[in-house]
Amino acid sequence: MLFSSMTFIYVFLPVVCSIYLLVRNELKNHVLLLASLVFYAWGEPKYLAIMIATILINYIFAILIEKADKDVKKETFLAIFINKKLFLTLCITANLSILCYFKYFNFLAENINLLFKTNVDFIKVIMPIGISFYTFQSISYVMDVYRGESAQKDLYKLALYIALFPQLIAGPIVKYHEISAQIESRSVNFSTLSYGIKRFIIGLSKKMLVANTFGEIADKVFASNPDSFSPQIAWLGAVCYTLQIYFDFSGYSDMAIGLGAIFGFKFPENFNYPYISKTISEFWRRWHISLSSWFREYLYIPLGGNRKGNKRTYLNLFLVFLATGVWHGAAWNFVIWGIYNGFFVIIERLFKLNKDTQTRPLYQRGLLHIYCILAFIIGWVLFRSPDLEYAINYISNMFFCLDYTDEPYILEYYISALDALLLIFALIVCLPVFKNILYRSENSTLLSVAVNICTYILLIISTAQIAGSTYNPFIYFRF
Repeated sequence: MLFSSMTFIYVFLPVVCSIYLLVRNELKNHVLLLASLVFYAWGEPKYLAIMIATILINYIFAILIEKADKDVKKETFLAIFINKKLFLTLCITANLSILCYFKYFNFLAENINLLFKTNVDFIKVIMPIGISFYTFQSISYVMDVYRGESAQKDLYKLALYIALFPQLIAGPIVKYHEISAQIESRSVNFSTLSYGIKRFIIGLSKKMLVANTFGEIADKVFASNPDSFSPQIAWLGAVCYTLQIYFDFSGYSDMAIGLGAIFGFKFPENFNYPYISKTISEFWRRWHISLSSWFREYLYIPLGGNRKGNKRTYLNLFLVFLATGVWHGAAWNFVIWGIYNGFFVIIERLFKLNKDTQTRPLYQRGLLHIYCILAFIIGWVLFRSPDLEYAINYISNMFFCLDYTDEPYILEYYISALDALLLIFALIVCLPVFKNILYRSENSTLLSVAVNICTYILLIISTAQIAGSTYNPFIYFRF
């Protein structure tokens, strides 16, 4: 079930909210858990069993890890052979085995056939929606228990943490220690409810009115071979996809954060205007913040971080970004995309380009910003392309290094005058301009009323778009 669907907005959400607000406090978690399981089972009920298995695996192993830790302190004989590190290893192996089977089996089988020039038929494995996100949440939970947090003894509460529907499908990836207290106790008032509704509508509008518009343009361009259009069209497709993926994913994150607020949860922010970055290092501090934070806390630091010298630091950064690319998809262009981003982060660290960017002279900040824009746009072409060969040809076309035939369509085929105006508006929204207006509205009654009116107008327009359009993809569903 999509957040940006009539069923979710006008049936599922009102029913769940009504029941949630009416029941006693001790039943609220049960209502949310049931709603989350129904939400996940709506589109593919057969995969609900995989999520339940994940919940049970992490519930059992977390308790075993905590018990093993206590046994070590008692210095029991059994603790010499069975310790919490063993249980942690087994639990992470179980989580990653499930993820790797469903996400990477097809990729591995295809590459084995290619490598050994065989033609072995294999059953195509379909990946459950959201498995990357809830698997990482599960791993963060057992890691937290391993580091000393208390294991959750209430199975229903742990199940709610892993299956909570507002951030189940596409994040933000909420770490257990960030939300454990809220699972135990939280409150909903008019202020949080109003904020949550407005945040959800803003995210819905970003998705339906901006991301989908540029998605259709990008799809038209990327549907053709790179040698069939001009470099100008290639840049148009790349820029439109750059805007689509930002407004699509940040819009979904806004909807998730808004839904969380409606039910009394405070989820971490997932985007902080990444397109104003001056380096790729800064970009990754602003883009998909919850994933970057997860990799830093549960991979980069355990590998040694920057505590073991420069060479080891560069290796750790390379491994983290390689893992980031692999996490995003089972294809070579995702692997290269991860390495590509890691290369820039390492170079920036090596030459200290990521230091004191705000204190640099204006012309240096301008040049760094241009460099960063070019770097992430080219990166998004790698990300969007169906395969590595297509990406190389597309990027070659962008820089006039590919011979192309006379394109069959003029520019107006891809983008209308209204779309061009929306593109300018979208570029402005990528800057923290409207953020200040929202802050000021909190202290101004007139401005607050104007913001509320605009918000509900956006809801009406977005609803009309949902009802009248069949184009409504969501990029991160496939991860």
